[in-house]
This record gives sequence, structure tokens and C-alpha cells, in this order.
Amino acid sequence: MTRSPRAALGQTEFIVLMAMLVATVAFSIDAMLPALPEIGQTLSPDAPNQAQLILTSFILGMGLGTFFTGPLSDTFGRKPVMVGGAVVYIAGAGAAYFAQSLEIMLAARLVQGLGAAGPRVVALALVRDLYGGRDMARIMSFVMLIFAVVPALAPTLGYYIILGFGWRSIFLAFILFATLVVLWLGVRQPETLLPQNRRSLRLAPMVLAVREILSNHTTRTSILVQTLTFGMLFIVLSSTQQVFDVTFGQGEHFHLWFGGIAIVASSASLLNARLVGRLGMRAIVKTMFTIQIIVTLAMIVLTAFNGPWLLSFGIYVVWTTSNFFQAGLTIGNLNALAMEPMGHIAGIAASMIAALSTVGAVIIAAPVGLAFDGSPMPMAIGILICAALALWLTTTIKRPGEA
Repeated sequence: MTRSPRAALGQTEFIVLMAMLVATVAFSIDAMLPALPEIGQTLSPDAPNQAQLILTSFILGMGLGTFFTGPLSDTFGRKPVMVGGAVVYIAGAGAAYFAQSLEIMLAARLVQGLGAAGPRVVALALVRDLYGGRDMARIMSFVMLIFAVVPALAPTLGYYIILGFGWRSIFLAFILFATLVVLWLGVRQPETLLPQNRRSLRLAPMVLAVREILSNHTTRTSILVQTLTFGMLFIVLSSTQQVFDVTFGQGEHFHLWFGGIAIVASSASLLNARLVGRLGMRAIVKTMFTIQIIVTLAMIVLTAFNGPWLLSFGIYVVWTTSNFFQAGLTIGNLNALAMEPMGHIAGIAASMIAALSTVGAVIIAAPVGLAFDGSPMPMAIGILICAALALWLTTTIKRPGEA
């Protein structure tokens, strides 16, 4: 056991706290989904489809913030950065609550995403401070197991909050959640980065790290594939509520369908843990992209020929589930492949890889989402292109030592 004497919390409380910090991101995205139609009607009645930018603007802010939160936490400590991130997050949620135009709403969500980058990155660093080796792996597996429940529950929770108090109340829920979690962190968890282990904040190491990351073929290619994978995931997140509502008339039950999809897809990480040692990371990634291409082609054909409602809806649910399931079986492996040659700059590299892939994915997902025309066809075409490119790029990834 490599637990630090500064870890005052019991292990169970520590795991739940870390899971709640990481869950801030999923809660901030998935709980918004049921609110998008009403927000579109209120803030953008002439172009209600633009309401989905509320999701991608948050993700963009989170991606931009990820560039800085890791290095800042190495300089000032874990708690100050997470508390500071929570303050920014709460300020963004407050501005979104009062927003009277879509432009103000998008700016507020961007700020909220910047704040969410704190818990997204720094919580993992905090776990690394206290645990190592198998202990860290075990702790993170429990954290992610709890975290996986959030996408299943968040849309339903958001649905009933909106039903009872109106769509603006969802931002008050974000403020309440962030306040409770950061108070819990502040009162119960001591600082884990000791003063002697802190590093000075300098721009030069960050620039050198980005240069090294982009010049390494394996890391660069893995980031490109990870960007396409996140792009597919964000495409689905951006438009799936509209497809359930407009295309299939299931808007009232969307939160239940999405929760069921999230529960099924959450098993992907556990399956990956069982398969990766036997099959290898690249084999799993290539297999998932191949399956994604096949399922997407099937959905495109059914959509193009306007098949029976039940068959079309069924294949859409299967296809949506496959996208989330694919993410669970590919993103972790792609991140490991990208990080493998970067062990000597692991901290900065982790921040840069996450930031580059997230921002790049938003650039892919936003225009595809805005192309929604009442059917899932734009989503499917966008994901087919991403999956085909990702499969081709994956075949070019080489691990260290390979010719």
C-alpha cells in the first residue's frame, strides 16, 4: 500500500468523493439533454437546432481548460485548483441561469466548462498522489464504476428537475452539486501535493511537451484517432435528444431510453479490462471501429429507404448504444497508446493529449450536429466518415520498438 499519511479520509469516502468530482462533467452534459427543446424555443425560436451548441460549448471550454489545470495543480497544489475550478464553474452556471439570449448562454456554458476542467484532470492527479500501482488501479476502477452510473441517472434527474421547476432550475442544480462537492473536498480532504514536490509554472516545458507530442508518430496518430472517437461520441450527444423526439416521437421518454443505453454501454470498460491483456489494445480498437462501420451502414440503408418505424427505431437504439459502447472500448486504449512513449513527461502529456483530442472533437461534432434535418442521416454520415478514418489511422499506429 502506497497510501500517503496525508490521506485522512477512509478509502470508501475517498472513492465516493473522487467519483463525485469526476462526475461533475457527465452531470453537466447529460442532465442538460431533456432541457434542449425548451431552451431552443426560448432563446433561439427561429433556429431551435442551435440549442445543441449548449453541449459543445461546455465541452469546448472543458477542453481549453484542460491545457492548464494539470500544470497549475503541479504548481499551486490540487485543492486550490479544484476549488478555483469550482468557483469558475458556479459562476458560469449562474450566468447561464440568467441568460436571456443564446449567445450569452453559450458564453456562460463555455465558462462553466473551463471550471469543470479542474475536477476532470486534477482528481486523477490527486489519486496518483495517494496511491500507486495496483492500489491506484483498484481505486480508479471503483471510482469509474460509480462514475458510470451518472450518465444513466442524469437525464432522468434533469427531466424531473425541469418538469417541477422549469429549465433554468437545472443550472441551480449544477450550482448546488458543485458547492456540496467542493465543500466536502475542502473540509475533509487534506492537500496531497507536498510543497517539496511542487514545480514552478513555466511556459517553456508546456511548449516543448506539445512539440514532442506532435513529433512522435505513435502519440500523434493516437491523438488523431482519439479525436475522431470523441467526435463520434459528441455527435451522438449533440443530436440524439432531437432524434428521439422529432424523428421517433419519443421525447417524453427520452430520459428513460438514454438511461438504459448508458447502463448497457457502461459494461464496455469492464469488458475491455478482461480482453485487453489477451487481445491487445490495437486489436480491440480496430475491431470496434469495424463493427461501428457495419452498424452505421445498416442504419444509413434503413434510413434512406424509410423502413418500418419499429425497425428504424430499433436499429437507431442499437446504433446509439454501439457508439457509447465503442467509446468504452477504445478511448482508454487510445489514451494508453498515446501516453506510452511519453512516460518522461507524463503529467503535462496527459493534459495536452486530453485537451487536443477534446477541442478537435468539438470542431468535428458541432457542424455535424447543426446539420440535423429531422432524421439521423447527418449523424450517421458524419460517424461513418469518422469511423472509417479512425480505422485507417489505427492500422498505422506502432508501439515503441516496432519498425
